[in-house]
Amino acid sequence: MALRFLLCAVATAIVTAVPASAEVYRLATSDGTVHFTNAPTDPRYRGLGYSSGTAAGYLRLPPADTGRYVTEIKDASERYGVPERLVQAVIRVESAFNPRAVSIKGAQGLMQLMPETASLLGVRNSFDPQQNIDGGVRHLRGLIDRFGNDLPMALAAYNAGEKAVVTYRGIPPFAETRDYVTRVLYYYDGSTNGLAGAPTAVYRTVGDDGTIIYTNIPPRGRR
Repeated sequence: MALRFLLCAVATAIVTAVPASAEVYRLATSDGTVHFTNAPTDPRYRGLGYSSGTAAGYLRLPPADTGRYVTEIKDASERYGVPERLVQAVIRVESAFNPRAVSIKGAQGLMQLMPETASLLGVRNSFDPQQNIDGGVRHLRGLIDRFGNDLPMALAAYNAGEKAVVTYRGIPPFAETRDYVTRVLYYYDGSTNGLAGAPTAVYRTVGDDGTIIYTNIPPRGRR
């Protein structure tokens, strides 16, 4: 199933008054549609780790700062034999390089380690970039080995858990997991494992009535 957000403009409209700055949240639903909003009404929405202003007009959401934590990424990459670019891609998708990110399920830090996983990896403070990256990359290395160097399956296991991948004998049919694997692969080497290509940008427009829409289609005349 292709992910709709990657093929057309799909967004959540907000018609009520909003603050001057609010965090952006994202939700991938069961049919593959991806929603963005700054006023989540569903517990499945996940914060992207950055805010968006609400001044009327056009605004392009800021890209992840892949230049941060270069030393920590390089060290873990060399230690566990995982490409630096892959580590950057995982962090970008997991937390948008926000070391204080916390998911609704409780995953923490740059590589979004669940507390129990962090404990097994010996990570005492998931909000410490060095510890989080080291633990996350070690975990990813273990999954890559576990699934015979099949990167899409390893990434699916990182997102949904090993049990889900084993149960479905491949990438689970979960919209969130399929979207996750697609985006990480795209940011890693431009591939998408046969799925629809990931968007390179998200745009925000505000209508005359205050409605806010996030979309992957640039407004007319804006590139």
